[in-house]
Amino acid sequence: MDVYFSADIETDGPIPGPYSILSFALVYAGSYDGKHFRRPKNYEQSFYRELKPISPNYEKEALEVNGLDRLSLIENGMNPERAMEEARDWVLDIAGNGDPVFVAYPLSFDWTWIYWYFVRFSKHGSPFGHSRCFDIKTAVSVKTGFPIADSGRSKLPRQLLPSGPHTHHALDDAVEQAEIFANVFEWEA
Repeated sequence: MDVYFSADIETDGPIPGPYSILSFALVYAGSYDGKHFRRPKNYEQSFYRELKPISPNYEKEALEVNGLDRLSLIENGMNPERAMEEARDWVLDIAGNGDPVFVAYPLSFDWTWIYWYFVRFSKHGSPFGHSRCFDIKTAVSVKTGFPIADSGRSKLPRQLLPSGPHTHHALDDAVEQAEIFANVFEWEA
């Protein structure tokens, strides 16, 4: 059984390594046994951490988007090793006997960061393996018939819209994506 985790990452730059994850969230987004999708009753099963930056590099524009205080995170952010171990344990606990699958919108940005951080900072690696991931943007394209370029959040059909806004707070956005994911999965176009 696939066990889905919606994820959102807030960073201080475009790529991991030279730049840092400042916060990330994972939200239980449902399960699928090959026949039946099960949407969660709510999106309260979540994991959120704010991290200590791993390098001195940052882009001012990235901080303006996410509103995180990088100087405060240098002092008070969680050590990435601890955060990634805790995240891995949480994912595996929620997944139980199922296979954890990473879900994002779009997948390419968030997967690059989280996978790199799990490989770099968790002694046990990624709970999602090297490829258990699901791109909501591609699913929107397939379900709607829109080209990928027209499958962003701003073009979502009304039936697929989440109930909350996109805030650029990792937990809010992971919940928003989990809701979009379930809406897309269940939608009969």
